[in-house]
This record gives sequence, structure tokens and C-alpha cells, in this order.
Amino acid sequence: MLRFFTQTMNKLLKIYKFATQDIWRMTVRGTNRKRDIALQTIKTIILSVRGFSDDDINMRANSLTYSLMFAAVPILAFIVAIGRGFGFEKVIEEYLNNSFLGQFDIVPTIMEFVQRYLETAQGGVFIGVGLIILLWAVYSFFQNVESSFNKIWQVGKSRSVFRQLTNYLTILLLIPILLIVSSGISIFLNTQMAELAFFSDGHVKEFIAKSIPWIMSWVMFFLMYYIIPNTRVNFVSALIPGVLVGTMVQLLEIATVYFIMFLSRTSIVYGVFAAIPLLLMWLQWTCLLILFGAEMSYAIQNNESFDFETDVRHMSRRYKDYLTLYVYWQIVKRFEAAEPAVDAKWLAKTNNLPLRIVNQLLSRLCEVKLLSAIMSEDEKEETKYQPSSDISTLTIGTFFSRIDAQGSELFLPNLPDNMRDFWTRWKELKQADYDMNTTLVKDL
Repeated sequence: MLRFFTQTMNKLLKIYKFATQDIWRMTVRGTNRKRDIALQTIKTIILSVRGFSDDDINMRANSLTYSLMFAAVPILAFIVAIGRGFGFEKVIEEYLNNSFLGQFDIVPTIMEFVQRYLETAQGGVFIGVGLIILLWAVYSFFQNVESSFNKIWQVGKSRSVFRQLTNYLTILLLIPILLIVSSGISIFLNTQMAELAFFSDGHVKEFIAKSIPWIMSWVMFFLMYYIIPNTRVNFVSALIPGVLVGTMVQLLEIATVYFIMFLSRTSIVYGVFAAIPLLLMWLQWTCLLILFGAEMSYAIQNNESFDFETDVRHMSRRYKDYLTLYVYWQIVKRFEAAEPAVDAKWLAKTNNLPLRIVNQLLSRLCEVKLLSAIMSEDEKEETKYQPSSDISTLTIGTFFSRIDAQGSELFLPNLPDNMRDFWTRWKELKQADYDMNTTLVKDL
């Protein structure tokens, strides 16, 4: 028994060491496709789970749930208004009836709320306060989603208000369009394509009809992960979590329906009020799944950024100075040769460096005014970097003196005289290095 316990613990320790250290020293080589795919998949799963547990996911999910509850009626009113313009208002109501909300018979109540909202929109009051409330409710929800996504993607800058409004309205326009297209496909299959032998089979038509909500869910979540983050997201990085989260949301809805049927007695006693806690629970889990998908999207696109992360955290000061100077030297040599400015991904790929540490070094060099970040007009375009100091006079000593001087100094009060004198001698010793103060960075 003791031997079995010892062997089990050793295996668990090996697995833990592999997941936390060894796998991050294994890089994608490009010579064995199966190995690279397996390696990236394992890293993505580890990063997704770790990010989901480390980040304040529950707190952000609660915030999203609250803002979604506040914005639900205005968003639905907006969608119904667009559907009504296309003559497909009944399609949206039918879609709601087919969801788990139809199990509570509260769709008529919801549609009545929406109808009153739209009737108010036709009055003069809506032109002022009502319009502001609607736009603010919708904007605050999507802005909350974008803020959560940007934090996961480690993007510090949000879009301009104009870009946010245009993107959010685009998403709202796509939702009723997807519903209309799905309805059109169903009608087309039942009329025009019914004559074909393949589509005349009832099982085939039933399968296609049941597949449409799943496909719509996949498309909607794909667009969410592809459009909302204020950075360039690869197609695959948005597609995989979009399909996975879309599937999980559909399964969650099915599970909720069965749960409602199981609690049918409670529904009889409490009536419509029984829907409130279940609706909140469904919204909470949906928001958690959305954020988990965002974590996965980031992990798929950036899992190589976490290579050697344990070694990076314990990197010596000397090696960090060496990497900082080397990255800066590369940018200087390209600038001296009148070659185009480069971004962090180019530097990481060309020099086989982890992207995460390259971004840290570039950020550090920008903070001390040794580099300038060149922002593109396209907000999703990669930021490029070029020297912001005169490379014909910048010595290695000046380079490191700027880095060493970054941050607060001499903030301790009432220092003894011998400590102040030691500070002065220390600075003189660092400046006395002949080679460091005479050799230019570009001449290395």
C-alpha cells in the first residue's frame, strides 16, 4: 500500500513538473507537424485552465451578468425593431419560444415589455431620455465585454468611442440577420429543396433544422472573439473557441430545459417567478463560458509567448540586461541601414525569443525614452518600434544609465550622511567604466 502511494505521488509530481516547467522548455520546431500540434494543444489547455483560475473570472462574469440583465430588454427591442423592418418579427418570437424561456411561458411577457419599449420609442420622450437610456444600456454591456476581453488579451488601450459604437451596432445588426437567414434556409429547404430526394427525407430535414441554431451559435461566438478584442485576432484563434463555446452554450441550454422539466412542480407553485433564479444561473454560466472562450482564444494565439516562462521569472539581472541591449541593438542596426521598423513578433520569431519577454523589454525601452512606438492608423495593426535617441552619440554607458535610473530614487527620508556619500560614490563608480562610456551601441 505504501509503495503504491509513493509511486502514485511520484507520478503526480512528474505530471505537475511537466505541466509547470518541462513543457514550456519544449518549442515548436516545424519539423514534426503532429508533435507541434500536440504540443500547442496541451499548452493551450493548460493556459486556458490557468487563466480561467488565475484571473478574476467570477467577478467579471458577475459584472457581465448584471450588465446583460440591465441591457437585455433594450438589446431585444433593438433586434425586434430591425426584424420588424425586415418583416421577420415573428421569427424572433418563435426563436425565443423554442429556447428554454418558452418552458416558463414568459416569452409573451418579454415581448410585451419590448412592445412597450418600442411604443415609447415612437413618442417624443424617447427622442431624448429614452434614446440615451437605450444606447447607454447597450453600450455599457458591450463595453464591459470589450474591457474583459482586452484584459485577457493584455491590451491596455480601448477603441475610441466612435469605433466602439460602430462595432457594437454591427454585432447587433448581425444577430437579427442571422435569425432571418436561418429562417430563410428553413423555408427554402421545406419548399424549393423539398423536391430533391435527399431533402425529401424527413430525418434529413429535421437534422438540418436542428443544426441551424448550433451553426448560428458558432458564428455568433466566432464573431465575438474575432471582432471585440482591440487587437489582431487570428481566424483560427477565434474559430476554435467560437465553435467550442457555441456548442457548450447550446448544451447548457438543453441541460437547463431538462432541469426546468425536473422542477416542474416548483414552476407550478411559483409560476413565472421560478424563471428568475434559473435565468440568472443560465446567464452566469453563459458569461463564464464566454470568458473561458476568450482565455482559450488568447492561449491559442499566444501559447508560444509563454515558452521558458519559469526561466524568465528567475532570469538573472545580467542576462536580462544582455537581452535588453541585444533587442535594442537589432532595432538600431535596422534603423542605421534605413530598413523598415519591426514589431515585437518579428523580433521574437527572428531571434527565437519568447514573445512575452520581447514585449516586456520593448515596453521597458519605451518607458526610458530609448524607443518610440509607431502606431498604425489601423488599431489592429501591430505596433512597430524605432530608436528615439541619436544613435550616433548613444553609448552603452548612457543606455544602461537610463535603464538603471528608471523608477523612484532617494525617496527615503532622513538618510545618514555616510549613506548619502555612499550613493554618490556608487554613481561615480558606475560612470567610471571606460569602455561602457565610450563604445557606441551601434558599433557593437
